[in-house]
Amino acid sequence: MSVHLHKAIESLKMRILELSALVEESVIKSIKAVDTRDAVLAQQVIDGDNRIDLVEVEVEEECLKILALHQPVATDLRFIVAVLKINNDLERIGDLAVNMASRARKLAEIKTPPLVRIDFQGGENRVREMLRKSLESLVNLDEKTAKWVCAVDKEIDEVNRSVHKQVLEGLKKHPEEVERLILLLSVSRNLERIGDHTTNIAEDVLYMVRGEIVRHTRVE
Repeated sequence: MSVHLHKAIESLKMRILELSALVEESVIKSIKAVDTRDAVLAQQVIDGDNRIDLVEVEVEEECLKILALHQPVATDLRFIVAVLKINNDLERIGDLAVNMASRARKLAEIKTPPLVRIDFQGGENRVREMLRKSLESLVNLDEKTAKWVCAVDKEIDEVNRSVHKQVLEGLKKHPEEVERLILLLSVSRNLERIGDHTTNIAEDVLYMVRGEIVRHTRVE
């Protein structure tokens, strides 16, 4: 690897880690905003999305610049390809955090006490843990942690199905709760999608480490 390519890749690593930190903070805040019905915190998430979008574009431009100027091969090329994909997943996770923050603001506007309790079964904390672990696996190129993230995704899918069932039952008993229940269902769906994108990141880490595409296959 040339000195110039090495410096370019190290710079790219710093930028993708910067984006990772911004996205992780956004997800944590959005989950807390939903839990506490904090409209101010939710607005912080929404306002911070522009920064995430800006860094995402800069990371993509750096990747394309490295490809054009240095023509990396083998491990370096794998790294660039993986970063391009992870960059996109991180930006989408940021968008989903904004979606949840928007739901949190609307939930905060509903002043009547809830008649139906929806149990997320710790799914929001599990998603946050998945995101943190996927970013750890990226930083350390840790195959074991990446595999753990892929395995846990099934739990989030099950939580989303459970919430969907609870919402349907709640609507039958208390149709007047329709707005709150639909907002909570949307939160669950966004959490499930964050889990999917987080799993994508873990799969791309495995691609970096192994040099093989594991998407659509059983990760072992």
